[in-house]
Amino acid sequence: MIQQKRNRTMSESFIPRLAAPVEPTTGAHVGMSALQDRKYRQWFRGADVDGDGVITRQDVLLMGERYIAAYSASQSATAARLTQELDAVWTHVIAPMDQDGDGRVDLWEMTEGSRRALTDPALYPQQIQLVADCYFDLIDLDGNDKIDQEEFQQIFGLAGNLCVEHCAAVFTALDLDGSGTLDRTEFHQALAEYFYGNDPDAPANHLFGKVAD
Repeated sequence: MIQQKRNRTMSESFIPRLAAPVEPTTGAHVGMSALQDRKYRQWFRGADVDGDGVITRQDVLLMGERYIAAYSASQSATAARLTQELDAVWTHVIAPMDQDGDGRVDLWEMTEGSRRALTDPALYPQQIQLVADCYFDLIDLDGNDKIDQEEFQQIFGLAGNLCVEHCAAVFTALDLDGSGTLDRTEFHQALAEYFYGNDPDAPANHLFGKVAD
């Protein structure tokens, strides 16, 4: 049975969920890079759910609805928490990138905004970790605090419309011990590497689709 966690929003708590701040496992953050810009653009393509060239609050919530539609029947509390945390991501991370105040964030605004917002991996618990935990809990149906390759494909296949073969290759590269699963810490380390890391050889760079050299 999945452990229920106390509902929190980013505005209510800045306490890391892990024992120590999650930082990229490869490559320290040393400022924005062309690689990071390419990763932000790749994430943008998946986040623009309706394909109209901008990200809105509705797009962000629709990202969660993809999973809720499949898993909420038995995990309504986790599904509700995911919606709450995604709304907080929009309010506290993405909406401030909207430079012209039209309620929409285009690719240029998102890239420029990410350069300003995603500068310190120590902020991962506030900016990304809470919503990432919701996704992890929603997909971890047996509650063993691990996700296997099929569950990994369900997360990132839906998030980026990725093919099974791509997800399998990324999962295998991240599963360094060959256990066939990723635990919660490894999952967070991969996401932290994606959004904050600069290492061109990190397999986490391709979580949301292959990032071209």
